[in-house]
Amino acid sequence: MYARFAPALLIAPALLIAAAVLALLSGCTSGNVQQGEQPAQEQGDITLVIGAYSVVKDAFEELLPAFQAKWKAETGQTVTFQQSYEASGTQARSIVGGFEADVTALAMEGDVERIEKAGFITHDWRKQHGGMITRSIVVLGTRDGNPKNIADWADLAKPGIKVLYPNPKTSGGAQWDINAIYGAGLKISEERTGSKDSEFAKSFLVGIHENVESLDKSGRASMAAFEYGVGDVIVTYENELLARINQGVPYTIVVPKHTILIENPIAVIDKNVDKHGTREVAEAFVAFLHSEQGQRVLTDYGFRPVNETVQAEVQSRYDVPEGIFDIEYLGGWDEVREKLYSARGIWYQVLAGI
Repeated sequence: MYARFAPALLIAPALLIAAAVLALLSGCTSGNVQQGEQPAQEQGDITLVIGAYSVVKDAFEELLPAFQAKWKAETGQTVTFQQSYEASGTQARSIVGGFEADVTALAMEGDVERIEKAGFITHDWRKQHGGMITRSIVVLGTRDGNPKNIADWADLAKPGIKVLYPNPKTSGGAQWDINAIYGAGLKISEERTGSKDSEFAKSFLVGIHENVESLDKSGRASMAAFEYGVGDVIVTYENELLARINQGVPYTIVVPKHTILIENPIAVIDKNVDKHGTREVAEAFVAFLHSEQGQRVLTDYGFRPVNETVQAEVQSRYDVPEGIFDIEYLGGWDEVREKLYSARGIWYQVLAGI
C-alpha cells in the first residue's frame, strides 16, 4: 500500500518546484512589457476619461451610451465614462497640466498638437480622416426672422448691431470665428485688388469687434448668453444653431459669402491610456466616432461628417458658401497662431486699439 503511493509522494515535490519555477518565469515575462504593448485587461468594469471641448457635450450624451452598449455586446465588459467639458484651449492646458484624460476631442488641431508636443501623444493621431471627427463652418445666427436684416459680415459693423462671439484666448471656437472674419477680409480685398491685404482684413475685424457685447469663455457660454437674449447676432459654429433649430428654437442662420471650414480633431492620449490600461477601449471609442453609426449621430447634432458614406447621405442638408476657405488659406495653424494670436498679433492689436 505504501509502495503504491511512494511514487506520488516523490513526484509531488518535483511538481511543486516546477510550478514555482514556471510562476517565477511567468512573473518575469508579464513584468517586462515591451514598449507599445499593454498587459491584458481584466474583464471587469473599466473607466474611460474624456476631456472634450464644450460644443460636443450634447452629442456625446447620446454617443457615450451607444458606445457602452456596443462595447458590452462585443466584449461583455462594462465601460463607464468620466467626462470633462471645457473651452478647447482650457481643456488642452488642463491635460498638459495633469488632467489624466484618455481621449480628447477638441476644437482645433493646434490644441491637440500642444498635448502632443508635451509628450502625452506619441502615435500618429492623424491617420484616419486627418485626425478629425467633425466639420462645420462659421455662420451668423440671428433672432427669428432676422429682424436686423443681417446678410453678411459687413452688417455686423453697422451702428447699433450687438454681436456675440467668445474669447479666442480661451476658446477654440472663438479662434475659428476670428479666423473666419479676418479671412473674409482677406478674400474681399483679394477680389477687389487681386491680392490679400492684411491691413484691410484687420480693419474689417476691428469694425465688427467694436460691436461685440461680451467675450465669453467658450463657444457654449456664448451660445447660452444668446439664448438668454443677449445680442442681435452670434458668430458661431453652424452645428450649434442647427442643433437648436432641430429642437424647435426659432433662430435664423445666415451663411456669409466668405467663411472658413472648421475641422475638429480627436486623439487617444498615449501616456494616460498606458498608465490606466485603457488603450484598447479608448481606440475602440475613437473608431466608433469615425464609424457610420457615430457619424450619423454627430450629423443629428448639426455637425458635417468626415465619413465619406455619411457625407453622401446628408450633403443636401448643408450650404456650400461661394467663398469658403480653410485654414491653409490663412497660412496654416502655425502662421495663424503667430500672426493673429501671438503677443504682438493682430488680435491683440485689435483689443489694444492699435
